Amino acid sequence: MIPAADHSAPPAFPPLISGRAAATDDPFAEAQALAREGCEAGLVVYRNAPERLSAALILAPEVPLADAVAMLPVCGIGVQNALGALAPPEVAVHLRWSGDVLVNGARAGRLRIAAPDRNADACPDWLVVGLDLDFVLPLAAPGETPDTTALYEEGCGDLEPLPLLEAWLRHTLVWLHRWETEGNRPIHAEWSGLLSDIPRDDAAIGLDERFGKLVRDGATTRLVPLTELLETP
Repeated sequence: MIPAADHSAPPAFPPLISGRAAATDDPFAEAQALAREGCEAGLVVYRNAPERLSAALILAPEVPLADAVAMLPVCGIGVQNALGALAPPEVAVHLRWSGDVLVNGARAGRLRIAAPDRNADACPDWLVVGLDLDFVLPLAAPGETPDTTALYEEGCGDLEPLPLLEAWLRHTLVWLHRWETEGNRPIHAEWSGLLSDIPRDDAAIGLDERFGKLVRDGATTRLVPLTELLETP
């Protein structure tokens, strides 16, 4: 059952963050359109719906794109920390390199990242990180999606989307500050410990210093850079 909530109350965003309710069902695409129009960084576009948290944060890191994609791990750690603070202590939250968010071992949502182009050596005009987390399972036949779950299925019945959005942004800003002041090292250490597929995956054996995935390919090792996850208009 979806708990009753006051969906008319606006979220309380942390300093440096402003909010805008989405005009569509796709805050991720909407945020990219706003970024192309030149809106200021720090805007989060969110959809206020009880069954799913959908939000997209617009950023403007002043570093080359190859380094700016660290925003995906930063936001992923923010998700894990927010759920760790608000969910019951027995709920385990992990991540996948691809952006999936796992709750008790099953996929409950995902993070996505977009930039205006894929020029890894240039500073992007903008960067958008999107988050989708299911609170209620979409309708499906029993057993049809055994690797998929939702927060209410995993004992998080007291959670609501907008308070979780607020918590995600607060924790993300903490880790963003650490990245700005300390570099990749603390992000790398924290994110590596949260990933469920590295190095447990038979092929993926670790991460490089820019969060790229090191994959064993026969007798050699190849690098899949994190920029491979970028979505572009």
